[in-house]
Amino acid sequence: TQKGGVVSGAGPGYQERETWTRQMDFIMSCVGFAVGLGNVWRFPYLCYKNGGGVFLIPYMLIVFIGGIPIFFLEIALGQFMKAGSINVWNIAPLFKGLGYASMVIVFFCNTYYIMVLAWGFYYLIKSFSSTLPWSTCDNEWNTPSCIEIFHQQNCKNGSFANTTVAANMTCAELADLRSPIIEFWERKVLNISSGLDEPGHMNWELMLCLMAVWVLVYFCVWKGVKSTGKIVYFTATFPYVVLIILLVRGVTLPGAYAGIMYYIKPDWSKLEEAQVWIDAGTQIFFSYAIGLGALTALGSYNRFNNDCYKDAFVLALINSGTSFFAGFVVFSILGFMAAEQGVDISQVAESGPGLAFIAYPKAVSLMPVAPLWAALFFFMLLLLGLDSQFVGVEGFVTGILDLFPGKYYHRYKREIAVAICCLLCFIIDLSMVTQGGMYVFQLFDYYSASGMTLLWQAFWECIVVAWVYGADRFMDDVARMIGYRPFPWMKWCWSFITPCVCMGIFLFHLVNYKPLTYNNVYVYPWWGEVIGWCLALSSMLCIPVSLLYKLFRAKGTFKERWTHLTSPVWGAHHLEYMAPDIKSMSPLSPGTDDNKVIIFESVM
Repeated sequence: TQKGGVVSGAGPGYQERETWTRQMDFIMSCVGFAVGLGNVWRFPYLCYKNGGGVFLIPYMLIVFIGGIPIFFLEIALGQFMKAGSINVWNIAPLFKGLGYASMVIVFFCNTYYIMVLAWGFYYLIKSFSSTLPWSTCDNEWNTPSCIEIFHQQNCKNGSFANTTVAANMTCAELADLRSPIIEFWERKVLNISSGLDEPGHMNWELMLCLMAVWVLVYFCVWKGVKSTGKIVYFTATFPYVVLIILLVRGVTLPGAYAGIMYYIKPDWSKLEEAQVWIDAGTQIFFSYAIGLGALTALGSYNRFNNDCYKDAFVLALINSGTSFFAGFVVFSILGFMAAEQGVDISQVAESGPGLAFIAYPKAVSLMPVAPLWAALFFFMLLLLGLDSQFVGVEGFVTGILDLFPGKYYHRYKREIAVAICCLLCFIIDLSMVTQGGMYVFQLFDYYSASGMTLLWQAFWECIVVAWVYGADRFMDDVARMIGYRPFPWMKWCWSFITPCVCMGIFLFHLVNYKPLTYNNVYVYPWWGEVIGWCLALSSMLCIPVSLLYKLFRAKGTFKERWTHLTSPVWGAHHLEYMAPDIKSMSPLSPGTDDNKVIIFESVM
């Protein structure tokens, strides 16, 4: 039974929360959100770097002890509390800082993640030409040291350093030359300056791309989950169609087999290295979109008795399956590229933006009918990122709107909130379309929503639910929603295993902290690092600061304050589903709605 707690929001101004039209809308939105660029550009690279097929062992292990438990926890919390990422912590009001922290993280994410979409959009537009602009050396942005074809076969052993190989050049000179795609990326798209302290001028073409993408996101989100739930059907499923087309194309290319073997060939010695386990953990927290509060927001639009336990497993399977599948697409094409250039695959394997904007476009330019494959790839990239982006915006707006319940009712409240959010992010993004924009982007990427902030967040989520609210108590609540108790494994994970895993990886990151560099060459100035740490701490400090503030403001002895601040604040919908003991404490007059209690008991 649920004892204790206050009932709020049951007054006349209480509005019914909107729900998904169909349960499939929820599944699709979660797939769209969690399956993003990381699955295509981070996982395959990590797999290849950390011993191929062996990497799946630590990966699957951490999925079951860290990924699924927290994924389930966030969705179930949202569904149970029917609130966005801030108000969901009414379950233990003292820890509402968790909500504010996740809002800060998701805000930063929304701000910098969209840059990747802007670059993708830019490349997509440039793909519609008979010769790809990054395949030739005769453009205005190219330098004299640009060369289209490398003949490196003869340069493999060092004894040929002074031998003339191609176009009257020695091997040593060849090594200094640059391919047209790198020049296109650095000199045309980024037009990169010498450092963070030189912002330079704005790139107008990129700014227009950025604007177009934001407008697109706005019209996807402005009407709430009723419309988002429909758009996601296309943006979440179409990338799979493209992936399959690209896989068929990739496998038929020469050299594909070598590439795929490189991707899955197990190297058992890697299991001894700590870095492999850390990479597995960090990748899961990233790709499952944990700690951002957006999953909570999506869960909050579910029906109260939806089986979210089953959903969590289905979504985890889809997410990890996509990552694994994408690896075959990426490596079949990298294998082809290595064979074409006569180099080892380790020289062409890339991760992150380097894969999407350098390695892949270069591989595409070597194929027949290049513009078609380029356009397909960037279209997929755009869709993969778009749904992650608008669910992120959705999560942020949901959290903000839940702070202003019924009493601030305005007909276009939601549309205005989304517009303000998009505009604010767009203004911050203008710093990333300058010549020094890449440095700003990396600063955001490395600090604001890095592995450390997400791990810190996940650690506290587990602690609050398992120890402050009570793991058994929450299991009862879940049973009340879905009609049966989940396997006790979940409870053990929340209480002991997951917090230890999170803390372990967190401390490892802290001990092995390396200052940020760009391309392993440019080292950020000290004030750049300070800005970075401010971005990281702005979310991490939300939890302890708000906790101390609330404790100091409360009245009574420490024990009384603690008891008062950790007793849940129930919403109006809990009255319908909870047993009569809450009923007796509710501010509503006795004798109302007795039939609800009867219905509730018959359901049980």
